[in-house]
Amino acid sequence: MAYRSAMLNIDDDNPYTLAQQLGAELLRRAWTVTCAESCTGGGIAHGITAVAGSSQWFNAGFVTYSNIAKVQLLSVDETVLAEHGAVSEAVVCAMAQGAARATGADVAVAVSGIAGPDGGSVDKPVGTVWLAWFGPTGMVARRYQLEGDREQVRQRAISIGLAGLVAHVTGRDTV
Repeated sequence: MAYRSAMLNIDDDNPYTLAQQLGAELLRRAWTVTCAESCTGGGIAHGITAVAGSSQWFNAGFVTYSNIAKVQLLSVDETVLAEHGAVSEAVVCAMAQGAARATGADVAVAVSGIAGPDGGSVDKPVGTVWLAWFGPTGMVARRYQLEGDREQVRQRAISIGLAGLVAHVTGRDTV
């Protein structure tokens, strides 16, 4: 699995446009998508469902903000959470697989991070976000170090999640 710490400027990426592109690619393949979100609080699902007709390629998403929700709804192993923490590669990969399994979706995205203003540490400062994309081509997970206030971190994570879905579905490397 890939690791990348990035300072991204994706302010110009419009989540609606990304979701439209995603929908067109999924429809072409007759695939469906699901999402498992923590720090974005359902923002990726919101972007997807803003597109008319998205019910053809999106049937469910999960907002698993607490660790217990990750365990109960997505089957994330409690040991993995205890060993790695909720904001980790291991957990977002488990979240993506759990969401795909629970919904039968072909493709999944998962996100967990520290949007701030509190909650950061030396190892995981505010702005640390992990995303994973899972589908027929496998799993890709990446770590990003995003700048900005809470809302900016969340919005950037939403755009990265959607752009990564488009890239994953089309077989390109993720963002």
